[in-house]
Amino acid sequence: MAATTTARPTRQAVHRVATDTTNSSTVASATNSPFDSPKSSPSNTSLSSLASDADINQKVRKSGKLLDTYGNEFTIPDYTIKDIHDAIPKHCFERSAVTGLYYVARDLVFLATTFYLFNTYATHDNIPSKPLYYAAWAFYTFVQGLVGTGVWVLAHECGHQSFSPSKTLNDTVGWVLHSALLVPYFSWKISHGKHHKATGHMERDMVFVPSTREEYASKTGQLLHELHEATEETPIATALHLFGQQLAGWLLYLITNTTGHNFHERQTEGKGKGKVNGWSGAVNHFLPSSPLYEKKDEHLILLSDLGIALTGLALYFVGKNYGFANLFTWYIVPYLWVNHWLVYITFLQHTDPSLPHYEAGAWTFTRGAAATIDRNFWPIGPYLFHDIIETHVLHHYISTIPFYHAEEATAAIKPVMGSHYRADTRGGALGFLSAFWRTGRMCQWVERPEGSEDGVLFFRNRNGLGVPPSKLAAPAS
Repeated sequence: MAATTTARPTRQAVHRVATDTTNSSTVASATNSPFDSPKSSPSNTSLSSLASDADINQKVRKSGKLLDTYGNEFTIPDYTIKDIHDAIPKHCFERSAVTGLYYVARDLVFLATTFYLFNTYATHDNIPSKPLYYAAWAFYTFVQGLVGTGVWVLAHECGHQSFSPSKTLNDTVGWVLHSALLVPYFSWKISHGKHHKATGHMERDMVFVPSTREEYASKTGQLLHELHEATEETPIATALHLFGQQLAGWLLYLITNTTGHNFHERQTEGKGKGKVNGWSGAVNHFLPSSPLYEKKDEHLILLSDLGIALTGLALYFVGKNYGFANLFTWYIVPYLWVNHWLVYITFLQHTDPSLPHYEAGAWTFTRGAAATIDRNFWPIGPYLFHDIIETHVLHHYISTIPFYHAEEATAAIKPVMGSHYRADTRGGALGFLSAFWRTGRMCQWVERPEGSEDGVLFFRNRNGLGVPPSKLAAPAS
């Protein structure tokens, strides 16, 4: 995959895709899955009720340029879901149970083989040096974490019904695999589906809602009007924040809905009244009463909890019979590695100096799905993580396409998306790793670019990187 991006940072060489886009303001949705596009409901902003692309672009021309964090001018995507769908070869939509089960078997064999080899040969007798012995087992946890992340991705395929044509098989395999990784399968599947329906929406996205300028100022104790001139955040502070995100981000999301939207009062059945994200426990992925779910799905939340309980029981017996030290090495540390990679991957799929976010009046499904970015983690990404890093933009447009067709489908939609297709593949795997630090420093909150009207928000930071924050006047005393 070519190293491309629509963002052109002043400090790094990045190439822009130069292709034509189909100009249309008609919103035509061609979908194969309930996770592909939003359905109209009282709680959703329907596509037909939104301003047209031409209207919004006219506002932009009147109010000033929209500049992303790198300083590149942004324009509203002008193609449709139908354009995307029609560009993809028909065979890319074909799902195979045999192929899906093959990859599950392959990954499980990898896990079992690694377990056998290390327990047979990485012993004190074979490795008398304690430092080398512990280093070998540390490497074991790293490898199992990589393969375990691949298993997580296959369960993710099941949740999107891209694993096979059979919903029963998909949900059975997904429930087993995710439960083994202490993931509440149906609970995650439902909230993740809502994330896909509202990606990039500042009030409806269920997973990645970045801090606004006001929220960031409140968290850090800064005054809102001083952020454009605040002192640079120390690298140590950034490192600690990113470390905490990687260590506990996934669990905090499941338990407190951190990073998800906090507009639960709008829940159509009234389950969100008086409930907010946080440690109150009212908004989480384990309670059927959570406003993240409708009443019709409450039995599925209990089934997800049952899967977690069964895995917990199995782990208890492993610890009891083989000792906590073995349980810690065999499962707990690889589990933390899986959580790390999950948060790391998804953070970099949805956070980048070039990506927009939308307020309710400017959002459409087409625009939100384009607010994602592909990266490159070769060879781990394609061979162990099943291309989830390299083909995520396509996945947000049509999530029922299986991962083994996603590379071809991605190539097919690039001419349609033109400059709105974003991919930062500079430096391969090392570039993917370095992007984490760069993104953490540049993407601290989102705000309207200076001089623009409501609608499109971009990342800004207090580190003097890229386009500076808007200058706000101090409030009258």
